[in-house]
Amino acid sequence: MIQANYLRTGTGAVLSDAALSGDPNESWFHPESWQAGNSVVGQAGAGRGSVWFLDSADGVWALRHYCRGGLVARLIDDHYLWLGEERTRSFREWRLLAELCELGLPVPAPVAARYQRRGPCYRADLITSYIADAPSFETLFLDQRLTDSIWYQAGQVVRRFHDAGVYHADLNIRNMLVRADGEIFLLDFDKGRRRPAGTWAQQNLARLERSLRKICLLTGAVFDPRGWQLLLEGYAAD
Repeated sequence: MIQANYLRTGTGAVLSDAALSGDPNESWFHPESWQAGNSVVGQAGAGRGSVWFLDSADGVWALRHYCRGGLVARLIDDHYLWLGEERTRSFREWRLLAELCELGLPVPAPVAARYQRRGPCYRADLITSYIADAPSFETLFLDQRLTDSIWYQAGQVVRRFHDAGVYHADLNIRNMLVRADGEIFLLDFDKGRRRPAGTWAQQNLARLERSLRKICLLTGAVFDPRGWQLLLEGYAAD
């Protein structure tokens, strides 16, 4: 079981895995601090929306700053309305990931979460473990490296989450990682939650298909109906 360590800061709080070797502090959430120690080993994306890969004493971590998407991002970027500590995006995602790890589901382990409050708003960051040697489902699809086995296993993995009542708010082929040993992980559980059984599961699956078709429209790739059928067969398997 992942035990939470709680640290109050001057502007907010940090939640972290109590088993970590170092004491949590706010410098963990500043890429500049890691750069100063030559401990940044990679980066994905650009600007505030970047994910930084950090070489820590407890393994490689992934640091993500919460940013808004769509048109609203032009106005308020990375600020969210304060509704209480346990409703901050970072704390909610950290606790959900800890719960999913306890269920044995393939997700990045939660490392630390932070929020900084200022008046009616807050900003937030999350650190998780890094899944090494794991290109996204999207990358493998565009490179035509998806095997029948991967398609089928992807359906099985999504079904495992749904059977556990796990709703992924942004289930898409970029948020599915395929490790070298064939294990498939889901990541980015911002706004995710546990839900009773219902029609949301099929809607979630439809969202995944839309993300695949959208990539085809954007890149000119050809939708693979056979592959998608294998995914559905994996999802339906007992």
